[in-house]
Amino acid sequence: MPLLSIVIPAYNEVATIRALIERVLAAPLPEGVDRELIVVDDASDDGTASVLDEFDEHPQVRQFRQETNRGKGAALRRGFAEARGDFTVIQDADLEYNPKEYVRLLEPVLEDRADVVYGSRFSGGDAHRVLFFWHYVGNRFLTLLSNAVTNLNLSDMETCYKLFRTDLLRQIQLEENRFGFEPEVTAKISRLNVRFYEVGISYSGRTYAEGKKINWRDGMAALWCIFKYGLLRQ
Repeated sequence: MPLLSIVIPAYNEVATIRALIERVLAAPLPEGVDRELIVVDDASDDGTASVLDEFDEHPQVRQFRQETNRGKGAALRRGFAEARGDFTVIQDADLEYNPKEYVRLLEPVLEDRADVVYGSRFSGGDAHRVLFFWHYVGNRFLTLLSNAVTNLNLSDMETCYKLFRTDLLRQIQLEENRFGFEPEVTAKISRLNVRFYEVGISYSGRTYAEGKKINWRDGMAALWCIFKYGLLRQ
């Protein structure tokens, strides 16, 4: 039976983490596919750990805690190292991405048409919450630059929803600790000459007042990572 490892990095998500885990556990999967949740608490100090303790005895939930706050990329590396599934997908803890999309993300890999599937917020899908113009512009700009150095044709490089055959993650060495993870993993996976797919997904973004963490500094870091991993290491 194929196993899907769902890696959830979490930092100060006490307001959403319980609902998120419940949604992930209840999300539909293709027939015959099982799931494991790997939650990496990145040294939260807001009560997130106490909520996670409620799932200690759940057979499908495994949790790990970082001793210090190191960033999303570091939390994902920890989660990938612990993944036991045939496929691994990233799930943010903030409820912006809907776990019901797992079926859509899994379809190309289960049919052996793809090795990597990105869920695009700009390629159809269901309803989208309308938010910030400059976030949209920045995302499209970073995706365009990433495409230029990877020779891919993605519409949403910065998406959270990235699904990989787990063995591919064992073939690359990831370094970025924060949001530079997105361009880094895209560049390094693209060099493996694998089959990329994109599927349209729904999206319900948060405002900063609601807890969104990424900012312009992370955008600048992502820009540097595109050149660092896309051009300087060719």
